[in-house]
Amino acid sequence: MTSFDSSPQLNVWRALLALAVVFVMLATTGWTALRTHRGATALQASLTKWEHGRIHGHHLPDPAADPARLGRFFASLTADDRDRLAHRYPLAVGNMNGAPVALRYRANRLALDHARKAEKKRTHDSRLSAAGQQDAGRRMHRYEALLSGKRQILAFDPEGSGRVAEVFGDLDRAQRVSVVVPGVDTDLLTFQRTDRKYTAPVGMAKALYAQERMTSPATRTAVIAWADYTSPDGLGVDAATGLRAAEGAVRLNGLLRALPGSSRVAMVCHSYGSVVCGVAAHDMPRRVTDIAVAASPGMRVTRAGGLGTSARVWAMRDATDWIQDVPYLELGGLGHGADPVSSAFGARVLSARDARGHAGYFQPDTDSLRNLAAVGSGAYETVTCARENDACQVGLPGTTPAQRA
Repeated sequence: MTSFDSSPQLNVWRALLALAVVFVMLATTGWTALRTHRGATALQASLTKWEHGRIHGHHLPDPAADPARLGRFFASLTADDRDRLAHRYPLAVGNMNGAPVALRYRANRLALDHARKAEKKRTHDSRLSAAGQQDAGRRMHRYEALLSGKRQILAFDPEGSGRVAEVFGDLDRAQRVSVVVPGVDTDLLTFQRTDRKYTAPVGMAKALYAQERMTSPATRTAVIAWADYTSPDGLGVDAATGLRAAEGAVRLNGLLRALPGSSRVAMVCHSYGSVVCGVAAHDMPRRVTDIAVAASPGMRVTRAGGLGTSARVWAMRDATDWIQDVPYLELGGLGHGADPVSSAFGARVLSARDARGHAGYFQPDTDSLRNLAAVGSGAYETVTCARENDACQVGLPGTTPAQRA
């Protein structure tokens, strides 16, 4: 692992390089990265209906209320009442932190089916251009895929580029939960890929879930592929600032506060997703015991201690990852701060051997995936450190499955 500790002179040159990169971005993108996303009109319409709704003559609770309060509300209802609400307000219930996860799955199936039918009509809409009809077809096929089998869709919003989250495993019974937070260019259409499947959130989460079960068979685990934020479009100005990360951090912490049970939680954050996790860290609930970042451009702090969390902070980077050439600094809101794998940052640095570049950290049979699974399942004794010493293992908790749960 190359050291990235820098002299003051080198930091000055990096600052100048960062500014040059930004000006090139502006020249080539014409500020297009600072686009305005369409509002979540379908979701908002469902929430507005909910706010004016009643059940058995009583007003429904504020959909933005504390998840615990919403949980008590749903627990007070009969199964028929809960299903009735899911059918009346599928997008509202499907995205409501505090609603039972099984009910959210059912509500999102209803919302996905409605969206699929709407896009099917659009494929034959003569008012659309050929490109518009093709886009409708792609979205229709994505919705069909999300409806296939018994997929557990925890969040779904069809507006704009779209947002979605999916669960692998039994979230209600899990002892350990891992949340995969992906980076740029993540939306409904890129949520899952057939080619290079381990570079997309679904492939990442599936690979991590399978590896966690192999790493610690006695531990009940679940993994969430969380693409429920509006990520930056490509490597433009959006990706160089913390705007999308700040918006995503609010949504991420909303999810974390609503997770069922008392499972311990590990954040697994890739590329710009590590910026989201860095911004969210200070407000994460204490059940988050670990934050692991891979291919990070920075976490918007100078040291791990600045994240304001009691969670263990882990970092990894493959030797062939181009992200190592990004200027690790923050200047006028541009850039994301110090390098998480540098010794000065203070993270536990894990081996990412065989990770295959920037997008290959979840590829099976790699040190990177094995280490992420060890952190996620609590099998800390199996992690391998990036450096020759075992510094990343110092002070770790007990090693038996019972202690890890």
